[in-house]
Amino acid sequence: MTTLGWIIVGGVLMSAIALVGGLTTVLRAQTLERLLLPLVALAAGSLLGGAFFHLLPEGMTVMHPRDASVWVVSGFIAFFGLEQFLHWRHCQHPAADDREPMTYLILLGDGLHNFLGGLAIASAFIVDPAVGITAWCAAAAHEVPQELGDFGVLVHGGWSTRRALLWNFASGLTFLIGALLAYAMSRQFDITPLILFGAGNFIYIGASDLIPQIKAQPRLTAALVHFGCLVGGVLLLAFLAYR
Repeated sequence: MTTLGWIIVGGVLMSAIALVGGLTTVLRAQTLERLLLPLVALAAGSLLGGAFFHLLPEGMTVMHPRDASVWVVSGFIAFFGLEQFLHWRHCQHPAADDREPMTYLILLGDGLHNFLGGLAIASAFIVDPAVGITAWCAAAAHEVPQELGDFGVLVHGGWSTRRALLWNFASGLTFLIGALLAYAMSRQFDITPLILFGAGNFIYIGASDLIPQIKAQPRLTAALVHFGCLVGGVLLLAFLAYR
């Protein structure tokens, strides 16, 4: 398959993951709750493993480590800034009984997140399809629990199941838009910085967004399961890097 083919297929499949939210209407709430945090832990490990074992080594082979660090930190800060802005907007326009405004913020944040992810992961495909596939898998592991959560917020905000699925899928298509933009840019510019930028995104999401959700567990059994899932995600991506 050509590089463009990989990018298009990856973009469409990533968008399709948004439909996983429909599982919340099929699974019992208790079953979903038991699955969600282990999935979050696995996603955190996969993102960190993808950043440290795949994206960073690939980017640093063609850039000076100091210059590469600038792009990694930029990717980290970009996502932090995005989340801070969305949080501020929510605080400035609180909805007491009407949760509708928050649903639009969720879609906006998810769309921007997917767009940046598309830029980074398409860049990895362009450098090496194997690296791209690995980065895609790490990002997909994160998308599953996130989309389940986003879907729940939309339905809780008063949206119908059909409308929530449709707009979640539409926000996922921004991944494909970002991916195609990266492919177009690659013909005129060196897209290595986007790989490092994506590594910063992965590190931020894994360490700042996901790990805090799983680290405070009152039960030892749950804590051990989450720790095992996180380590398993890291080891899986490490194995793929060294195979």
